[in-house]
Amino acid sequence: MYTLSEEEFSQVVTEAIGSLPKDFRDHLDNVEVVVADYPPRSMMRRMPRGRMLLGLYQGVPQKRRGPWYGMRPVMPDRITLFKKNIEAICSSREAVYHRIRKTLLHEIGHHFSLTDRDLRSIGW
Repeated sequence: MYTLSEEEFSQVVTEAIGSLPKDFRDHLDNVEVVVADYPPRSMMRRMPRGRMLLGLYQGVPQKRRGPWYGMRPVMPDRITLFKKNIEAICSSREAVYHRIRKTLLHEIGHHFSLTDRDLRSIGW
């Protein structure tokens, strides 16, 4: 386990976002990335035993957006990173960075309408 202060963790998140391919970043104009310590208990109970939730995408995936999307103001999609779960499986700042980046790519994949099965097949 490797722990960071909230400020340090936020800095690593900023670095990881900055390292993403420009094409990805260009399509995240209405996506907010936030950090929480843990997922809600109700969500944790639904996880298979021995699995930890590191991130969560909440929003309307791009392929499900109809012609109505954008015709009125919409709340931003949200990617939540779970700090304590990420730290629990990392042993260095570099490991935290790589885990955050991989988790962001996975959740951005959901934003682009990819399923968990699709994401596993490409290693995200």
